[in-house]
Amino acid sequence: MPRPTCSQCCRPLAYCLCALVSRLDSRTRVLILQHPSEAGHALNTARLAALGLENAELRIGEHFADLADLLADPGYDARLLFPGDEAELPSQQRAEQRPLLLVVPDGTWRKARKLLYCNPLLEHLPRLTLPEGLESRYRLRKAPKVGALSTLEAITETLNRLEAPRRFDALLRPFEALIDGQIAAMGEEVFQRNHG
Repeated sequence: MPRPTCSQCCRPLAYCLCALVSRLDSRTRVLILQHPSEAGHALNTARLAALGLENAELRIGEHFADLADLLADPGYDARLLFPGDEAELPSQQRAEQRPLLLVVPDGTWRKARKLLYCNPLLEHLPRLTLPEGLESRYRLRKAPKVGALSTLEAITETLNRLEAPRRFDALLRPFEALIDGQIAAMGEEVFQRNHG
């Protein structure tokens, strides 16, 4: 018999993170396109981002038939958060500029690239990327490359830059509690041996 889970954070009820989730409003609208293979992942940081932001939406799939409608919102300028040759660093948005629709593919690098391939409209969006050298708090996973962040960390860092001086670090509270809980469950000795 499956364990009862929270309908919001999708964690087992005994490990529900909802009390740690801050509902933050943002000028930037965030659209997270999650590859289906990530949806059941124990450390689903995209779900935590969507729960923590009032102006965010999480879509799960490989192909999004209504993507053109989502990107055509006249109140927003769409940007893809994904590295590329012409990608720019996020910088503070001025009040007179239209707010951004930040489109964030969620999955392994391979799966995120597949989302772009399956949804060609994404390839044509101007891109934002984060600077090299950022350090992930995701202490349980070996990053495929230096500076790789979880989806939640990347969204938090991007919003901190776009909407400065406002900060969105409160989004990371359930993420940090989740990681601390995983480390406690495996024991400090096992954690140090495998991840320390």
